[in-house]
Amino acid sequence: MDKINVVVVGYGGMGNYHAERIDSFENFNLAGIYDIKPERCQVAESKGWYAYPSFEAVLEDEKVELIVCATYNDVHKDIAIRAMRAGKNVISEKPVTLCSEDLEEMIAVSNETGKLFTVHQNRRWDNDYRTIKNILDKNELGPVFSMESKVYGSRGVPSGWRGEKEHGGGMLLDWGVHLLDQILMLNEGKKIKSVYGSLTNVTTLKVDDGFRAIIKFEDGPECLVEVLTNNFIEAPRWYMAGENGTAIIRTWDIEGEIVKIKDWEKMDAVPVQMGAGITKTMAPRTPETIEKFPLEVINVQWADYYNNIYDVLRNGAKQLITHDQQRRLMKLMEAIVESSEKNEVIYFE
Repeated sequence: MDKINVVVVGYGGMGNYHAERIDSFENFNLAGIYDIKPERCQVAESKGWYAYPSFEAVLEDEKVELIVCATYNDVHKDIAIRAMRAGKNVISEKPVTLCSEDLEEMIAVSNETGKLFTVHQNRRWDNDYRTIKNILDKNELGPVFSMESKVYGSRGVPSGWRGEKEHGGGMLLDWGVHLLDQILMLNEGKKIKSVYGSLTNVTTLKVDDGFRAIIKFEDGPECLVEVLTNNFIEAPRWYMAGENGTAIIRTWDIEGEIVKIKDWEKMDAVPVQMGAGITKTMAPRTPETIEKFPLEVINVQWADYYNNIYDVLRNGAKQLITHDQQRRLMKLMEAIVESSEKNEVIYFE
C-alpha cells in the first residue's frame, strides 16, 4: 500500500492523540515526532517512535510527506509556511492561527506551492453534533428559528498555554473555534446578518475564560453559542426549536428527545398556577396534542478525517475542511471580539 509518511510536530496532548492514531492507520506511517522539549522526545522514544533532533531535520527528510502541527497556536503559521515551502503537506491543529491576516499568508503559500493545507476541525465528527445535524437535515422540526449550543465547565481556564494570551489562549480560540465551526456548518450557505458577542473574565483577567455569542442568519435561525468555565451546573448541550417541534440533547452521551406538535387546532388551555399568579399563555400542552420521539443517534468515526486526507493526496479528492470555511470562521471569531470590546452588534456579511 502507498502509505503516507507523517511527522507530528509538537508532542503534547493533541500531538500524542494524533501520533497514536496515525500509528494505527493502515494508510499512514508515523515517521516520527518532533518537540522542542527533550523530555517529550524521550516519551515518544519510549513508545518506539523516532524523535527528530530538530525541525530542520524534519524538513530535510525527503520521505516525509505530511506534517501535523500540534504546537502552541501562535507558531502554527511559521511551522506551516516553512513546511509547505519545504515540500510538505500540512494539517494544522485548531485554531489554525491567531488572525485573518496570518491565515491569508498560509493560504497564499499553499496556493503557491500546491501543497495541502488544512485544519483539524475534529468536532465535526462529534456524535452529538451529527445527531442534531441529522434532525435539521431531515426537517424533523419544520423551519428552525432558534439553536443553542453550550459547553460549561467549572475549573476556570486550564494552566499552561491556554491561559496565556501570547500563545493564543482563551476559551474563544480553544472551544469557540469548535462550536462556532459547527454552527457555521449547520447553516452552510446562509449569510450572517449580525453578531453580538461578550467575552467573560470571571476566573482570570489574562485571557477570556468564556464567551457568549448571538449569531443571526439571513433566512435562518438565531443561534446562541456559549462557553463558560465557572458554572457548576451543566446546561443542555443542544436546544433547537422549529415551527413544528423542539429537540434537546442534554449530555455528551446524547441523552435527550424530540417533542413535536400533533394537533395545532387545540390551542386553548385552562389557566394554571405558576408562582404567585396564574397563566394561560404558558400552560403546558395536553398530552394528546404533542408526541415525543427518541433521538436517532448518529455515530460517526473520527478516522474519516484522515481517510479524507489520504484521498486528497492519493486520489485527488476535495478536502473536507476548506480555506473558505476557515476564513469565515476566523472572521466570525474576530467579530465576536470586536463586538465585546465595543459592546455593540456587528453587521457581518
